[in-house]
Amino acid sequence: MPAAATVDEYLAACPDDQRRALQLLRDAIRAAVPEATEGIAYSMPGYRLGGRYLLGFAATKSGCSLYIGRAPVLASMHDRGLADELVPYRLWKGTINFTPDRPLPH
Repeated sequence: MPAAATVDEYLAACPDDQRRALQLLRDAIRAAVPEATEGIAYSMPGYRLGGRYLLGFAATKSGCSLYIGRAPVLASMHDRGLADELVPYRLWKGTINFTPDRPLPH
């Protein structure tokens, strides 16, 4: 399958459960950072802010992932009191893994 040229194309190619979970995430990102530019980066939906990569997300073989781009952002989330909300998810190297039946909290 050819690489998606847009986020809509990317999501259309995802299984239904992943598409729903990723669309919820997309909506949350747009609400939180409306000035971010959406596009395809690293073959997945990505967002840029001020010309710099901010984050991306993807459907994976075992679920979905949010790629924050820099591990210090995860540390910042812990510092801001979000650690308890992230306990159910696998966190590693700037990535948060989740499943469609347990989407990320807003």
